[in-house]
Amino acid sequence: MNTTLDPIQLLRELISIDSVNPDLVPGAAGEPAIADFVSNWFTHHGFTVDRLESTPGRPSIVAIAAGSGGGRSLMFNGHLDTVTLAGYDGDPLAPVLEDGKMFGRGTFDMKAGVAAMMIAAADVAARPHAGDILVALVADEEYASAGTEEVLRHYTADAAIVSEPTHEEIVLAHRGFAWFDVTIHGVAAHGSRPDLGIDAIAKAGRFLTGLDELAHKLARTPGHPTLGSGNIHASVITGGEEISSYPAQCTISVERRTVPGESSKTVEAELREILDSIKAVDPQFEYSITPGLERNPFIVPSENHLVQTILPIVERVTGKPPVLRGEPYWTDAALLLDAGIPGLLFGVDGGGAHAATEWIEIDSLARVTQILTDTAASFCK
Repeated sequence: MNTTLDPIQLLRELISIDSVNPDLVPGAAGEPAIADFVSNWFTHHGFTVDRLESTPGRPSIVAIAAGSGGGRSLMFNGHLDTVTLAGYDGDPLAPVLEDGKMFGRGTFDMKAGVAAMMIAAADVAARPHAGDILVALVADEEYASAGTEEVLRHYTADAAIVSEPTHEEIVLAHRGFAWFDVTIHGVAAHGSRPDLGIDAIAKAGRFLTGLDELAHKLARTPGHPTLGSGNIHASVITGGEEISSYPAQCTISVERRTVPGESSKTVEAELREILDSIKAVDPQFEYSITPGLERNPFIVPSENHLVQTILPIVERVTGKPPVLRGEPYWTDAALLLDAGIPGLLFGVDGGGAHAATEWIEIDSLARVTQILTDTAASFCK
C-alpha cells in the first residue's frame, strides 16, 4: 500500500479492489477488502478508525481526526461500493491512464471522490485544527444506502461534503423519490368464462393511461426554481398465472421523483385521484396501494457557512466563477440533511457512471483534492 498523499496513486489502488455491491450482483465481492484497505491507510495516517458492520460482510469505515476543540466539525462522505463489472470494456479493475484520463470501474462513481477526500482529510489532519474531521466511507450506496444510515446512528457533524462526481460544480439540491406498488384486482376464471372472470391486466391499462397523463402534466408544471418539476413512471409490471386464465391481479411498480414540497403522501394522493376517477365509471375496478421506499429531496441554501467557505476556494483553484446547481438524481446527502447535517456535493469531472467505459480527468482530480483540502482547513480551523 502506497501511503503518500498522491491522489492518482491512491485512486489506482482503490480501482484495483473489487467492491461490487452484492445486493446488485448476488455473490459479488462487496466492501470487506476495500474497507480493510482504507482502514489500514487511515491508521497509518494517525486517524482513529471505527468499522461499522451491523450487516456482516457489509462494512462502513469512519475515520476520525479529533480537533483541539472549539471548531466546526466536518464529515466527508463517500461510498465504497460500485455497480457490476460485467459488460465493462476491458479489465475494469486494471486502471488505465491515457490522454489525461484514468479509466476503470468506479473511477467516476465514485472512487476518485473517495481518493480526494482521503488525501484532503489526511493533509488537514496533519496540521493544527480545532474542529473534528470525519471521513465516512460507506457500504451499499448503490442499492439502499444502508451504510450511511448506519453511520448516522453513531456520528454527527456540523456540515458534510459528499464528493460524488459533479464536474467541479457545487450541487446544493437534488430530487427525492417515492416508490409504490399499485395492484389492480380482478377475478380469476377459466379463459372461456368471461361471465365469471374480471381481467385485472386489461383494467390496469386504464391506470397506465392515467399515469402517462400525469407524467405529461408534471412535465408542463414549472416546479421548483432549482430542480424543476418532478416526474413519474411505471417501472415494473407483473400479472397473470397462465395464458388460459383471466388474471386475478396486476401489479404496477411506480417511481415518482420528488422536489421540495412533495412527499410520499402527496404522491399517494395523486395516484388515488387517478384510480378513484376510474372506479367512479367502472364499478368492477378494484385496487390497493402499497407504499415502498421513500427518500426526501435535498436542498441547502447558498448562505450556508460551508457553501460560503468553498465558493472562493473553487474560484481560486479553477480560475472560473463557481457554478451552483441541482441534480435530478438522489444521493446520501439527503440522509445527512435529514439527520441535521447540512452539506453539499462537489467532485470530479469525467463520465461513464454505470457504463461500459468509465473515466475521470486527471487534472480535475488534482483540483478537487486541493479544493477539498483548503475547504476543510478553513472550515475546521
